Amino acid sequence: MFAFLILLLLVAAVAAVLMLQPLRQALLTKPVFRMYRKVLPQMSATERDALEAGTVWWEGELFRGRPDWNTLLSYPKPQLSEAEQRFLDHETAEACRMADDWDITQQRKDLSPELWTYLKTNGFLGMIIPKEYGGLGFSAYAHSEVIARLSTRSSALAVSVMVPNSLGPAELLLHYGTDAQKNHYLPRLANGTEVPAFALTSPWAGSDAAAIPDHGIVCRGQWQGQEVLGMRVSWDKRYITLAPVCTLLGLAFRLYDPDRLLGGETDLGITCALVPHDHPGVDTGRRHQPLGAMFMNGPTRGQDVFMPLEFIIGGPERAGQGWRMLMECLAAGRSISLPSSNSAMAKYTTRTVGAYARVRSQFRVPVGRFEGVEEALARIGGNTYLTEAARVMTAGAIDLGAKPSVVSAIVKYHVTERARQVVVDGMDVIGGKGICLGPSNFLGRAYQQAPIGITVEGANILTRSLIVFGQGAIRCHPYVLDEMRAAQDDDLQRGLEAFDKAFWGHVRFTLGNAARALGLAFTGARFAQAPGRAAPAMHTYYRRMTRYAASFALLADLCMLLLGGSLKRRERLSARLGDMLSQLYLASAVLKRYEDQGRQREDAPLAHWAMQDALHKLQEAANGVLDNLPQRGVAELLRVVLFPWGMPERAPRDVLGQKVAQLLIAPGAARDRLTEGCYLPDSIDEPVGALEQALAATLAAEPAEARLRDIEKRGALDGDPRANVRDMAEAAWAASLLSDDDYRLLRQRNVLRDRVVRVDDFPFDLGAQDAAGEHQARAA
Repeated sequence: MFAFLILLLLVAAVAAVLMLQPLRQALLTKPVFRMYRKVLPQMSATERDALEAGTVWWEGELFRGRPDWNTLLSYPKPQLSEAEQRFLDHETAEACRMADDWDITQQRKDLSPELWTYLKTNGFLGMIIPKEYGGLGFSAYAHSEVIARLSTRSSALAVSVMVPNSLGPAELLLHYGTDAQKNHYLPRLANGTEVPAFALTSPWAGSDAAAIPDHGIVCRGQWQGQEVLGMRVSWDKRYITLAPVCTLLGLAFRLYDPDRLLGGETDLGITCALVPHDHPGVDTGRRHQPLGAMFMNGPTRGQDVFMPLEFIIGGPERAGQGWRMLMECLAAGRSISLPSSNSAMAKYTTRTVGAYARVRSQFRVPVGRFEGVEEALARIGGNTYLTEAARVMTAGAIDLGAKPSVVSAIVKYHVTERARQVVVDGMDVIGGKGICLGPSNFLGRAYQQAPIGITVEGANILTRSLIVFGQGAIRCHPYVLDEMRAAQDDDLQRGLEAFDKAFWGHVRFTLGNAARALGLAFTGARFAQAPGRAAPAMHTYYRRMTRYAASFALLADLCMLLLGGSLKRRERLSARLGDMLSQLYLASAVLKRYEDQGRQREDAPLAHWAMQDALHKLQEAANGVLDNLPQRGVAELLRVVLFPWGMPERAPRDVLGQKVAQLLIAPGAARDRLTEGCYLPDSIDEPVGALEQALAATLAAEPAEARLRDIEKRGALDGDPRANVRDMAEAAWAASLLSDDDYRLLRQRNVLRDRVVRVDDFPFDLGAQDAAGEHQARAA
């Protein structure tokens, strides 16, 4: 109550000042404006491009503290066109059928030539290229669905398709290329004549990509027998996907014009160019080995390579604009590629591990019914539901015209992290089966390669601690960016007027959020509005989300006020604030998914688990901010305001986790919806096909298994050496204690079970000689 009275007095005092604009500007705005100009560091062009890149979407609603849930629910559910669905059902399924991941990773170290040809001729490398250039012209959602399907078959297959359709030559050409460049390259990229790669990362500038030392010097030189104005470029890049096999290399470097041959600045800035792989001086072909994934990845180098200015994407007029081009295009690619592949990895794990946990028994009980295993299965199912919800909603945002740079960072970080947890839990469930690599190991490669998604397209530590809140606080806040622009205006009077408007809007915004956060916290959000069109079972989550959005907005504002520019250096605090915003977004996606899928009652445990887990993590992040805020008095006052009755959110209870786990170990509509999009071969010679058939056989044999257990309990098989877990059905049938039908069901179950639990073994040299001989035969 004391805090509430102080807040009312502050509101009254500020309101009195706000009514008198001249007095307001003279007494308050001008001193604050001067101080703001003094302490605000100058932004470089690259920093400004990064901050202003992309657009603000639903995350802006959350950052304002007053999300309009009807807006969320009004976003159309992403849908595939007939052509897109047909491509997914036929061409994509055929590409999966042609891919043998063990052969790719262990034998060929590459896709087969037949598969490469199939991908090129069927347009897989040109899904984002419009039809007028010969591409498929697919939506972002279709692009995401194709990548997800391929990812459940082979990471090398998925990445080989993913990269040409993500940030790279095709997308940069579409947005910034000259007409001549588009007309020449886009049809060739669409039909696979050109295989693209884009080289950005340097050994000396990884996360700090804007600091790349690769450079070009504008100069004159010989090109096709004539002296032309060009540039001499030197670079040393690494981690470049498809570089070893690319025919067209996209290249980012810093361009200098010391002799002012272009008539402008000497330091033009980062520039993007397209260079044929066989251009004199271009060095490609060597490979990295990214944790055995075997997608093409390697370095590229060049020293004083002369190329005409026409190689610059967009022509000479785009010299120095490369960083803005990259930042503007990054959001779309990062919103699709890694979320799609990692959500698919989670779905695949859910499908396979759930089946294995029902087929595999210990102590006469399916392992999926042990509480310890149920705990892992609950996390697998709940995290998969959430990651898939985030993937679909974000891809839908791209199709609505958004380029949400902050959201792309959120889904990149959290989908890859939760997918990694899913795979780790899956490995724990399948035990020894998972740690021995071989053709029948359905999860080992996913476990081995999970760190790749954590690392690429912005390392997760950097993304969480610097980008999500660091960029979100400026891009998503309704006033901060305007204040910064006003403070940096060279016209002081104009800047003061703009600052006055933004600053006092900010004050009203903060006080309003403070009042709402306090009221919602004291009432437990019981009177907050939930959208009438939403499922009644989910209304409590909408109310609680409204409360936490207001709490986040207030906490974020006060942290920026109290810590100022030092908040950027306090990465742990920034990361926790980013976690709050992220969990609000992820939980929003869960609510949207539940509605879009028709409020399926069977899916309710999954949605409840995901929501409770997200809100609990959000609360933990808020508590972490309050525990570590340097201004301890303010922190404790905020704790009273935001959590007057203690911390209300709890992790999902065991009984809910058990319901989620049981959905994973039995065929059903909920399991099918959760794992929709997985490639499911029907042959028992395939590990996933064997699992699917073994699960069906296990369920069919359960009544017969119960009768067999009864025979065992009666002691009818005592003394028979075959009365063991493997051979008991044989013994009971031979003793005429089991019917032919029961024996047939149990025998079929046993054959498939044994195939599923089998672990591959190899010759003493692990097949090295056979592989060498096969390689020599292919070479001959």
